[in-house]
Amino acid sequence: MTKTLVGTVKALWRYPVKSMRGEQVEESRLTEQGFWGDRAYALWDEQTQKVASAKNPKKWAQLLGFKSKLLRNLSVQDASPQVEIFLPDGQTTTSGNPEVNTLLSTALDRPVRLISAVPDLASIEHYWPEVEGTKYQDAITQIVMPTGTFFDACHVHAISTATLARLQELSPASTFDARRFRPNLVIQPVGDSVGFVEEAWVNHTLVIGETARLNVFTGCPRCVMTTLPQSELPADLDILRTTARHNQVIAGIRATVLQGGLIRQGDPIWVEPAAS
Repeated sequence: MTKTLVGTVKALWRYPVKSMRGEQVEESRLTEQGFWGDRAYALWDEQTQKVASAKNPKKWAQLLGFKSKLLRNLSVQDASPQVEIFLPDGQTTTSGNPEVNTLLSTALDRPVRLISAVPDLASIEHYWPEVEGTKYQDAITQIVMPTGTFFDACHVHAISTATLARLQELSPASTFDARRFRPNLVIQPVGDSVGFVEEAWVNHTLVIGETARLNVFTGCPRCVMTTLPQSELPADLDILRTTARHNQVIAGIRATVLQGGLIRQGDPIWVEPAAS
């Protein structure tokens, strides 16, 4: 089957605890359930009996003040990866600490549990700000996560540097840092490709490195999380307004895993037609 070189892996990211800041890595093992260790944990809100997500920033925006990383950077799948969590006040804890739930509940001023087993029909709350072009306005909806995962809609999310550059051009006063979009893969397109180039790969297969293969099934609609402050990035509703105004709220692509494998920073990426 004919394949075309479209870019390289510029950066790899994983987010061991849902809605916390993640870690950039030089290599990562792609499995049937996405990148090993990605969204391995989440916080369970004891009051609402839902998974905590910064998609409802009125409750959980502060989660982006926490950072998580795996304690071991294994290149093979592990059923129980251990995670280290950095709290906003400078404390650190681990998933194996008997006091982890107490520490997190105190920091968030809300009773929570760190969980790795996904409850049946687990859901999150999704707040929609008043941004023209989004599906809802100043409303909260519910998202039931895919069975057995803490993902919202897909196992792998990617965005290109061309998309980030185009959004930056459209709204120069904002900062379109990849961290706002929480991708697994940041892709550097070949040549002088400009604009929302990855959308041309929808309904195609991405071949990455030696063995990994992804099925790109849709563009990625953005949400309020892109607008929230984290690290040195300020709150900025224009991040979402720009994607809504100029590209139907889409920035990046969603994919499922066809075949796993080790992916490294700098690996080539090819695109080929999806098998019929």
